[in-house]
Amino acid sequence: MTVTVITTETLIRRYADDIAYVAQQPLATDLAALISQLDTAAPRYEAAGINGHEDLETASSHLGEALNSTDETSRNVFLRRVALSMRTGSGPLLVVAYAA
Repeated sequence: MTVTVITTETLIRRYADDIAYVAQQPLATDLAALISQLDTAAPRYEAAGINGHEDLETASSHLGEALNSTDETSRNVFLRRVALSMRTGSGPLLVVAYAA
């Protein structure tokens, strides 16, 4: 069984452009900036009536846990949870809906 490791770089590469667009901020290059942008984007999704703002809030919470984790295994678990949160309703598709 192949296990895909989710890294900070993977998450930033996948989602930073779209989240920065909604947050109307420069591209995030680290977890702290991505957390800040998720916290900005979530209420904007909600105000626009876009389903998925809860997923952004969850992703932000898990990123915070990953950022503060001192254990590599725990950090990897939280990063995997972020990836799952972002894939189940938020991410690039919602940005298109928000921009429309």
